[in-house]
Amino acid sequence: MTPSFTPSPQLYPFTSRWAETSAGRVHYVDEGEGRPLVLLHGNPTWSFLYRNLIQALRHDFRCVAVDYPGFGLSDRPESYGYTPAEHAAVVGEVVDELGLDGVIVMGHDWGGPIGLSVAAARAERVAGLVLGNTWFWPSELRARVFSAVMSSRPLQRAILERNFFVERLIPSGVVRTLGDDEMEHYRGVQARPEDRRGVAELPRQIVAAAPWLAELESTVPARLHDKPVLVTWPRRDVAFPAKRTLPRMRAAFQDVTVVELPRAKHFFLEDDRGDVAAAIRARFAPVSSVS
Repeated sequence: MTPSFTPSPQLYPFTSRWAETSAGRVHYVDEGEGRPLVLLHGNPTWSFLYRNLIQALRHDFRCVAVDYPGFGLSDRPESYGYTPAEHAAVVGEVVDELGLDGVIVMGHDWGGPIGLSVAAARAERVAGLVLGNTWFWPSELRARVFSAVMSSRPLQRAILERNFFVERLIPSGVVRTLGDDEMEHYRGVQARPEDRRGVAELPRQIVAAAPWLAELESTVPARLHDKPVLVTWPRRDVAFPAKRTLPRMRAAFQDVTVVELPRAKHFFLEDDRGDVAAAIRARFAPVSSVS
């Protein structure tokens, strides 16, 4: 089952591409040339979140943005669990199929642990990491409480029947007011309750995926500690307090640059994509393209 939404060529001016994976047909965009930059979204977003970043960086990087099964324009397979471990396996298939080497992996929200799992399994092919507000260890109390609330029957019904994550969490996580056409791109790929199973499952996985996250907590520093890392951190994100999360990021890697985004909230690419693009270019673009 695939969502019947067609993105606007003005807002999303990219060629849609498809990979046949073990979980079904997966949508991605592949724009630009240069060092590959794999862009991985969180919940409840899709590659549309990265639209402005792709347009800013595609002259310096090959930007590959993947929609997980159950998200964006990808299939909603019946026999799929919609877990982060499964998403990481599918993204890994796409990375391997495209033959990406010297890759920079960027993850926001759930895209952090998903992307780091992909990167840790292919460490010899990874040139760097960009971590937005994210994590890669078993969740702390605040997140576990959020998981319990969002996994309850009333909130699961709100997510599935009223598209709660899109209608409430996205607007509250952006400083500016998103336009109707922008909101429709987040809303339209999840038009039916059956389109939202992946969105509904990830809050449960905050707790259920604890063993997988515990494994990442050890494998990420072991395999990726020497990779250059850029952290782009929105200071107004209440889900990931900087004073508790940034020290753990710094401890895991040897070479970390942190760019703080003082005014941004959770979905920071909707507000500060210019600063983020400049930081990525400064950290990872060839010298000739930043001079």
